[in-house]
Amino acid sequence: MKIVEIFQNYNTRLRVVTYLLLVILMVLTSGLIYRQLIKFSEYSERGDRQTLRRIIIPGPRGNIYDRDGRLLVGNRVRYSAVVFLNELRPDFRKEFRLLRDHYNSLPQDQSPGNGDIQIEARLNVVERYIDQVGQVIGRNLEINSKDIERHFGQQLLLPFPLINDMEPEEYALLLEQIPVQSPIQIYTTNARYYPYGTLAAHTIGYVGNTQEVDTTNMPGDDLMTFKARGYEGKTGLEKRFDSQLKGESGVEIWVVDPSGFQFEPKDKKSPVQGKDLRITLDSELQDIAEMGLGDRVGAVVALDTKRGDLLVMVSKPDYDLNDLSPFIPTRIAKDINDRGAWMNRALQGLYSPGSTFKVITAMAGLRGGFINGTSETYCSGSFNIGSSLYRCWNPIGHGDVNLHEAIRMSCNVFFYKFSQDIGVDLISAEAKRFHLHEPTGIELPFEATKMIVPSREWKKENRNQSWFPGNTAHLAIGQGFLRVTPLQMACFTAAFSRKETQFKPTVVFDPYRQTVTSRRDIGLPDGDYQRILDGMEAAATDGTAKMIKVPGVRIAAKTGTAQVQTPEGMTQLAWAICFAPIEDPEIAIAVLVQGQRPDDALGGGTTSVPIAQPVLQRFFEKMGHVAAR
Repeated sequence: MKIVEIFQNYNTRLRVVTYLLLVILMVLTSGLIYRQLIKFSEYSERGDRQTLRRIIIPGPRGNIYDRDGRLLVGNRVRYSAVVFLNELRPDFRKEFRLLRDHYNSLPQDQSPGNGDIQIEARLNVVERYIDQVGQVIGRNLEINSKDIERHFGQQLLLPFPLINDMEPEEYALLLEQIPVQSPIQIYTTNARYYPYGTLAAHTIGYVGNTQEVDTTNMPGDDLMTFKARGYEGKTGLEKRFDSQLKGESGVEIWVVDPSGFQFEPKDKKSPVQGKDLRITLDSELQDIAEMGLGDRVGAVVALDTKRGDLLVMVSKPDYDLNDLSPFIPTRIAKDINDRGAWMNRALQGLYSPGSTFKVITAMAGLRGGFINGTSETYCSGSFNIGSSLYRCWNPIGHGDVNLHEAIRMSCNVFFYKFSQDIGVDLISAEAKRFHLHEPTGIELPFEATKMIVPSREWKKENRNQSWFPGNTAHLAIGQGFLRVTPLQMACFTAAFSRKETQFKPTVVFDPYRQTVTSRRDIGLPDGDYQRILDGMEAAATDGTAKMIKVPGVRIAAKTGTAQVQTPEGMTQLAWAICFAPIEDPEIAIAVLVQGQRPDDALGGGTTSVPIAQPVLQRFFEKMGHVAAR
């Protein structure tokens, strides 16, 4: 019988069933083709996301060197004892069964749930390994279940630390006594290291932990990611140049099992250390300045007047940067806070500049025609303005005083008298001409921005008061409302030494930088400039700054003393500014020392000048201008 005839003789119902089966088979085949061919990449990606995990490993930070190539900041090896929790799973299961059998033997109401038993099992296992480490190194180590559970939930693929930052001796003991087959591993990372401890602490700055790392152009953007902790700059150079110093992160991609534990590695890219930074600080001069300031509160700034380089930036009190790495212990933070040591006083401290400001007042008087080469007054030790008496620092007075003597001996009366003719408007304008009303723009974070160069308008707006003649007298000698930073006074000194009105400092070393470009001519006739310069040289020779002398070097200097209100009462500020050599300036320095008690007897010439002198001395020794002692 022919096939067609056989098919035609089929029962109609069987024929319908056959058609249905064919349709179902075609649908299933189409679906299989769609999923296996068309949707393959999508399902493959979903599978990867379920079975692959990514670990980001931050790169080491770059080193920081001083101008002579001395290492100021590097990285040290940090030893830790760790366990990878996935390797402890057999221990966890065994401990869980023992605990469950134990609790099953207790009354029903005393038996915890399986979840609590699992947490206890993990804690017991990890504690055994912590105790093992503690016995080897002779320490009493502790851990709590919250740390373990947090690690399970958030960082399962990362090593769990049993102890961080071991001493080298402890590291050696563990290597010697921990069995090779033990799940305890010696894990090495890195932390910031500061060879000179407190040296330039505020300028260098410190780092803190972060998990914010750059993952640009890294594989596995769509995978669940675990990030090992890295470091980011919090203050100083570490913060300002963080993008340069931070390393390039590495990445590991792991195949994980259904429980999320590591199974086998799939891809790896090693981290790369960050770029090094070379700065303008001279660590030798910095150390001399820090030793000179000692335990006193204050700041020292020294600038290379030709290149604009920041040679010295000291702020006291300070702290040992190694105490802040790899983290800041609570007791250390409290100590620094109690001592007021967080502030970089050179960059952030706002102070009355005292008689160092008389150079500004003198220029305002000369520029305005109110002072000249024959201007003179008599100093009896005080001066009356209206019904108020304004005293000179010398109670018996200076006698007949001209501009030269007023600068040499820092006579207040001379400036009290002529300030009434010059007026606040010209003095304020002169200070702003030298940019004392705005930040210097140095490449360091958190520079003060609220400096004050007072004026009539400022007092009206901020105090809702009119300007009085006595306010002008105070401003003329650098007191009253006037507030500037030590860095600004150093920049002013450098600018004046160059016959300019602006000096832009830099902290980035450039071996090819020769001389900074001129920034606005001072605009004073040579004769007027010379009158001020002669007074400053006389101050350094036999006047208030005579302790500044360096054999064979002509120095221009000005001292100052001011007062500041503190919770303990009115205390003194001792200032000194100087530059040298006069005929071709190479270095400018500003020193501030702040008294801590009302009875502290400070003076610019006796307190601050002796701090600047050894810095000058060593600078010119290194330059070959004077013989080394």
